[in-house]
Amino acid sequence: MTNLLKDQGWDVVTDLDCNFHCASPDRRVYVGFLPESREAVRGELWHIHVTDKDGTTAWRQTFGPDTPAQAVAGFVAALVTFPARYCTCV
Repeated sequence: MTNLLKDQGWDVVTDLDCNFHCASPDRRVYVGFLPESREAVRGELWHIHVTDKDGTTAWRQTFGPDTPAQAVAGFVAALVTFPARYCTCV
């Protein structure tokens, strides 16, 4: 999945805990795989956040350890190609 995002011009960073963080070129979409976070203890491994122009969260989605990586990749691929992803009505 990181190759898909890198190919679209996203920044992809891995931290010292082996979590990875991805930001869209306009910084309004964040995708993170956070297996070494406090949220992971609650079953939230994947975090996806979309923000409005004013910086407030438009919507968010998390996926747990039972979600196949292919399903998350499909979700992210749709997000990358969907032009109205920022719409708060979606």
